[in-house]
Amino acid sequence: GHRGVDSTGETTYKKTTSSALKGAIQLGITHTVGSLSTKPERDVLMQDFYVVESIFFPSEGSNLTPAHHYNDFRFKTYAPVAFRYFRELFGIRPDDYLYSLCNDPLIELSNSGASGSLFYVSSDDEFIIKTVQHKEAEFLQKLLPGYYMNLNQNPRTLLPKFYGLYCVQAGGKNIRIVVMNNLLPRSVKMHLKYDLKGSTYKRRASQKEREKVFPTYKDLDFMQDIPDGLFLDSDMYSALCKTLQRDCLVLQSFKIMDYSLLVAIHNIDQAQREHAMADGTSQTDTRRPAAQKALYSTAMESIQGEARRGGTIETDDQMGGIPARNAKGERLLLYVGIIDVLQSYRFIKKLEHSWKALVHDGDTVSVHRPSFYAERFQRFMCSTAFKKIPLKPSPSKKSRSGTTVPRRS
Repeated sequence: GHRGVDSTGETTYKKTTSSALKGAIQLGITHTVGSLSTKPERDVLMQDFYVVESIFFPSEGSNLTPAHHYNDFRFKTYAPVAFRYFRELFGIRPDDYLYSLCNDPLIELSNSGASGSLFYVSSDDEFIIKTVQHKEAEFLQKLLPGYYMNLNQNPRTLLPKFYGLYCVQAGGKNIRIVVMNNLLPRSVKMHLKYDLKGSTYKRRASQKEREKVFPTYKDLDFMQDIPDGLFLDSDMYSALCKTLQRDCLVLQSFKIMDYSLLVAIHNIDQAQREHAMADGTSQTDTRRPAAQKALYSTAMESIQGEARRGGTIETDDQMGGIPARNAKGERLLLYVGIIDVLQSYRFIKKLEHSWKALVHDGDTVSVHRPSFYAERFQRFMCSTAFKKIPLKPSPSKKSRSGTTVPRRS
């Protein structure tokens, strides 16, 4: 891993301190978004996906860049015009993007997952900044034209929303970072969190993970904790499964696999009990987050985009989550998104699969052919993880369901 800790206890990445990296990111993004605003709006062309712009930031400043307290560094922006288009598609205005990322200090997240990446979140909760490896950055660049095509046809997606790809060159090292949507608003307390792949082989959270304040559990834990699955009303269930199906098709066409569905659960009833126990502290200040501004940035909008734009059904209570219930009937909000899509199914993965398949039953292993992987992933999500709330046999419902069933079939 490239992560480390220096003598003062500060996190480092490739020997650059976290504070210097955060500073460089903010200076770089301010400059690149500013210089982009002078370029006229136009359609995205094929060559736009391959452009890399580079600017040098000496610590004493230059006629293009301000002076700063860090070591000299170079800042590269990949495909600036294409990413401007993606941001626009998601309803992110340049000044909002700048304000979110560069106005206040970025917050470093301590729970970084297995990848050894550094994660920062913008102080308004909109954006996640993640360090990525060279291979992942390269792969994202290759994906851009297909990603563009997919978003044009289908802005409602649970795939990661990529808003920018940058590289900070400091001390002879390249630190690549990607800016994405933040799936889990910090203002909402998540009671449970799962990383689901639809595979059962060794898919249980480790002891070390379980000891964390906010552990991420896996498929076998989910089946043990929530054996009956999570119940959604029938429209919501169809919207979610349809979105997953389309997204899996896209991932499969790029030969991508080993992705996961991140599912975080806020239990409304449990939260109310916790509030009551905390001796009636005022709910308003803790539960009223500023709604995320970015279009399609919440789980709810990702699966039901246009329907929700009218704002009639999107109540404040939902805070962007998808309403659901558990087997006990408790009210839940689900925050979901597909993560880890920059793992391309390359030679190493093929090797890993054939080796594991020899030793174990090949079909339960998480590394698999993209088409098989996508199918198993969808099957698990739409039959084990998520279920339709069974209709109550009330006379009015009966007559209604009687009319819709033949149509659906």
